[in-house]
Amino acid sequence: MIHSQILQKFTEASLAAFPELKDKQDIPFEVTQSTQEKFGHYQFNSAMKLTKLLGLPPRQIAEKIVANVDKDGMIEKLEIAGPGFVNITLSPKYLSQKVDSIITEPHLGISLPKTPLRIVIDFSSPNVAKEMHVGHLRSTIIGDCLANLFEFLGHDVLRINHIGDWGTAFGMLIAYIKKNVPAVINGESEASLPQLVGWYRAAKKEFDEDPDFKKASQLEVVALQKGQPESLRGWEIICEISRKAYQEIYDLLGVTLIERGESYYNPVLAATVAELEKKNLITLSEGAKCVFVEEFSNREGNPMPFMVQKSDGGYNYDTTDLATIRQRIDEEKADRLIYVTDAGQALHFQLVFRVAEMAGYLDRAKIKVDHVPFGLVLGNDGKKFRTRSGETERLIDLLTAATDFAEKILIERSPELPIDERQKLADALGIGAIKYADLSSHRVSDYVFSYDKMLRFEGNTAAYLMYSYVRIAGIKRKVDVNVDSLIGSEHITLEHPSEVALALQILQFDETLNLLADELMPHRLTDYLYNLADKFNAFFRDCRVEGSEFQSSRLLLCEAAARTMKQGLEILGLKVVDKM
Repeated sequence: MIHSQILQKFTEASLAAFPELKDKQDIPFEVTQSTQEKFGHYQFNSAMKLTKLLGLPPRQIAEKIVANVDKDGMIEKLEIAGPGFVNITLSPKYLSQKVDSIITEPHLGISLPKTPLRIVIDFSSPNVAKEMHVGHLRSTIIGDCLANLFEFLGHDVLRINHIGDWGTAFGMLIAYIKKNVPAVINGESEASLPQLVGWYRAAKKEFDEDPDFKKASQLEVVALQKGQPESLRGWEIICEISRKAYQEIYDLLGVTLIERGESYYNPVLAATVAELEKKNLITLSEGAKCVFVEEFSNREGNPMPFMVQKSDGGYNYDTTDLATIRQRIDEEKADRLIYVTDAGQALHFQLVFRVAEMAGYLDRAKIKVDHVPFGLVLGNDGKKFRTRSGETERLIDLLTAATDFAEKILIERSPELPIDERQKLADALGIGAIKYADLSSHRVSDYVFSYDKMLRFEGNTAAYLMYSYVRIAGIKRKVDVNVDSLIGSEHITLEHPSEVALALQILQFDETLNLLADELMPHRLTDYLYNLADKFNAFFRDCRVEGSEFQSSRLLLCEAAARTMKQGLEILGLKVVDKM
């Protein structure tokens, strides 16, 4: 990793120049990528921060540090600018050797951990008997990207779909189906998810208006909790109908998950509450059992209650999520927990994590836990994205419309494409466009959903990146040379500034992935890939490949760019294509 090597060189140079720093703690050594080419490739910005510690002008500090830097063939030039910035330009020969090496390695030169972490990622999480919508889209896409990332980095990832498959709503729905469409419970008739959604709405209306139906629904909940066969069969049928509909969406998105819903944790909820009582963490509040968290206050300024058992004896999300953390740490042996949900659940997870600490389930010194919140998807009117009728957009309709929209564009651009090839490409482009538009937005911000913008072939879009990858594939076909035969026998030589810029961008891939693993912000990777495509297209403009004296070198550089771009797109969850 270039960044860490440079940082180590400047740390050693700083300590050699100023031995008194060796006894200091938390020295602010910092190396960053340069924002403009005129400032070199990297910058060392710590001279100003060391002024207070050393009592010297920052430029004088920078001069002494630079004098002690071991360039070691890696650094071509060091330049002190302004009050004490150090601009770092790397040697083209060094960059050539590094790019040469990554295309001979199966993992693009990125080292795998000696001890992989067990990482549990909780994402997607729809509620059974309800349609998946754009909120689930964001959770699914972001969660899948993070899972792909950690798997590529060599960690052991468990992808959990924590579906909402338990509670009062199921008693209500089972009671309605038994009363109105018993053939579904008896297995004499099948049903679809849209039918379930309609029955749920009707059941909710009847539940609110008819005391007898309300009582029947509550009895169904009790029967379900006791495992009464007919009620349990009704619940299983409802779950299977929903599961089938959700899987259609996951297949379209190319996402894999392990279902482990609320029902999975139901058997341990009573024991979880009993243990909290044993640890004297429970306080009764109007009949409900709560843990009061001093660090969080309500509107009245009192400690925030975390309710683990309702006054009627029932459990809720708080109870389930607490039991979930315990199971994932104790049984799954998780080293890191990641929850991908909308930003509206941020306070809930802060409370869950804190109560887990209070209960002794979670030790943050040993287990890293992150809530990964995201903003809303908006329509062109700036309001929450909905259909023209005002309903929440069904996710399956959104994805189908994207592939149809992409196919229309392909018909206009490339009418000669065979139908089968065009449809396959439309699926990759349409789904990829939706994913990329989501992931390229700052995760915690809202963004406006627009097929027109998503499917443009210019700017920071999936289409632009996919087209750049296709352009590389086109170069290889045109030159008609087996690039694999060049690897190891020919070497990359960087002569033109555009070659150097492209090589440097390729080599910063691992820095980007490590930053993403730390911040959990997918737009870091989309920004990187957009810059990689830009750097490649500048190289394509400035440096002829076919028939040039540097043909082999430039083909290898193209191959390094293609492999890096392909791997980056696959981490995002996009399919690459060779023709467009």
